[in-house]
Amino acid sequence: MKKVELEIAGLSYSHTQSGAYALVFNETKGNRRLPIIIGGTEAQAIAIELEGMTPSRPLTHDLFKSFAEEFAFTIQEVIIYNLIEGIFFSKLICQNKDGNTVEIDSRTSDAVAIAVRFKCPIFTYEFILSSAGIILDEEDSENPTDEAGLPKEIETATPIEISDSPSESKMSIEELEQELQQAIEAEDYERASQLRDIINSRNSN
Repeated sequence: MKKVELEIAGLSYSHTQSGAYALVFNETKGNRRLPIIIGGTEAQAIAIELEGMTPSRPLTHDLFKSFAEEFAFTIQEVIIYNLIEGIFFSKLICQNKDGNTVEIDSRTSDAVAIAVRFKCPIFTYEFILSSAGIILDEEDSENPTDEAGLPKEIETATPIEISDSPSESKMSIEELEQELQQAIEAEDYERASQLRDIINSRNSN
């Protein structure tokens, strides 16, 4: 079967399922996107790695990476290999120090959280993109898309705008950075993400 490489386009809150998030992939050499609904905890595990945050204590996927490195095996790639009744199935393609390859079945959200930590490629098969992918067509005015590239009529997510609250607008950069560190230590990564965006916005002005 033909493999198609994917890249993460973004994560955003799902309006269709409470507490869930849409993980959206781009086809690297094409105009299709593949949205997958995942849980909030799994979305957080992916987001903190993408955003370069360091939790006060290792998360499960960080522990997996440390364990793998200690025993000298790597993740070569992640493959989203099947789609059954709306559920995506994935596997990790691993290699040990002797060059032996092993496939490990995984939830897609966990596989992606591990992939971003190992910085390995993510693939799917053509038949999955054909059945679940969304074709982007800028000239198609009958199907307007949201900012994540998802058609409005099947919209699963809307990017969240971050802005200073009245209390935060009075804080200095140093105070915001202290708040950011406290949020990370408390493992409140949503708050940490907001503070990071506010700091970046201040520094760019």
